Amino acid sequence: MASTTTVPAPARDQSFLTSGMAVIWAIALAKLLFHIYFNNRYGYFRDEFDYMSCGDHLAWGYVDQPPLIPFLIHISRAVLGDSLRAIRFIPALASSLLVVQTAVLAREFGGRRFALLLSAICALIAPQYLSNASLLGTNCLEPNLWMGCAYFAILAIRRADPRYWLWFGVVAGLGLEEKYSISVFGLGIVVGLLMTEQRRVFLNKWIWLGGLAAFLIFLPNLLWNIHYNWPFVQLMRGIKAEGRDVVLGLLPYFLQQTLLVNPLTAPLWLAGLFALLFSARLRPYRLLGWSYLVCYTVFFVLHGKNYYLAPIYPMLLAAGAVVLEPALDHPRRAWLKPAIAIVLLASGAHLTPIVVPVLSPDGFIAYMKYLPFKLPVMEHAHARVTLPQWYSDQFGWEEIVAETAVAWNRLSPDERHDCGIFAQDYGQAGAIDFLGRRYGLPPAMSGHQTWFLWGPRGYSGNCMIVLDDRQATLERYWDHVEFVGISAPSPYALEQQIPVFLCKGKKFSSWTDVWPKLKHWR
Repeated sequence: MASTTTVPAPARDQSFLTSGMAVIWAIALAKLLFHIYFNNRYGYFRDEFDYMSCGDHLAWGYVDQPPLIPFLIHISRAVLGDSLRAIRFIPALASSLLVVQTAVLAREFGGRRFALLLSAICALIAPQYLSNASLLGTNCLEPNLWMGCAYFAILAIRRADPRYWLWFGVVAGLGLEEKYSISVFGLGIVVGLLMTEQRRVFLNKWIWLGGLAAFLIFLPNLLWNIHYNWPFVQLMRGIKAEGRDVVLGLLPYFLQQTLLVNPLTAPLWLAGLFALLFSARLRPYRLLGWSYLVCYTVFFVLHGKNYYLAPIYPMLLAAGAVVLEPALDHPRRAWLKPAIAIVLLASGAHLTPIVVPVLSPDGFIAYMKYLPFKLPVMEHAHARVTLPQWYSDQFGWEEIVAETAVAWNRLSPDERHDCGIFAQDYGQAGAIDFLGRRYGLPPAMSGHQTWFLWGPRGYSGNCMIVLDDRQATLERYWDHVEFVGISAPSPYALEQQIPVFLCKGKKFSSWTDVWPKLKHWR
């Protein structure tokens, strides 16, 4: 006798108000307004300069990222401008919509009003998602795209309609154009399908059409990588060879996962994981439980940073909320519903300053002393600063650009026509590209990341302003090397007191001889 599986379905006969979705949208709107208000408290983040510069050079790929975020910030700047709030509007909007997505997943799992509200609160207070909303980066859209894929997988199963796998492929293709790590989630879904009764879907054309859609959407970036000899792969190899990242053991890696999503929500997402893997109620969606195990294993074995796994947790939180809801339906336990919500919101408010600049830098330093845990350090170089890297890398850029402008102002108008500015990394180069416009500085040159592909920008090399190098090294390439000064110190910056040199009279014949030696992809 063939076995049958009951798929829990959401209550479709409820109105928008009675279903609880009105409250969810109100929470998402409040979150959006919260981030818009606080998103201009410090300064521009190092990586934001990178995305904006790449957005000024639209292409199908870049050394350290696919093209979607640079394309979106290019459009956003044209519409909203260059203020911090404008630059960070897309992240704020995406993180706010994730609250709604999480509740919708709970609804599709068969959850009712409390499950929707609980899952939305968990997405609201998760430190990683709060952080995603506060900075422009490839992380900001990643959870939305991963959960978009999960949503269409759920619909394909619950509605017994394999055509939804085509939309899964479309979202996955967009995800590959945003960040390559979604391929690990796709691998997890494939393994999950093979490990469950849903494997029969591979006999249907729609999942293969979904795979084709993902491939075709990703194809332009794939061809770009092939054309430039796989820059992203070279970058990852360079980072690994340099030993830059902090490698975590099994227990620290797990503990940092709990910090990413708020420690108090760990019982809920763990319950969601076990429910997806073992409960009869969520058995049709067991592939999602397997996908988490695959993603966790891959990222841990490859020594991925702790936040690489963060996009997957909304579906586990939603499943956990659905499992918990019936246990609280008894009248004697009804008081637990508001109590749980209040405790979670209080915890979220307590941890928010870690990732949202609601405090002054000095106020945050004082606040850190009262935290019951040490903030994670993902790269060894980040351990030397007082503020965590996601804050410290918002300081010091104005000082670097101002000192560069001192060197620029020593040049005559004729000299400026053929004088380039060479920076050592994408943070310095991007800051000059963006902040340097007010000083009349030209776009920077660099051998770091995609700046290397943009080349020497037509300069002869006979006159150069060089940042962050040694005079003895520069004297091998120029006859006259003048030390201009050091950028003013910033008490909070990761990059401190960068030296600036003015170099004239090149000793090399052309950039063709020198430029390949400047490649720095790590």
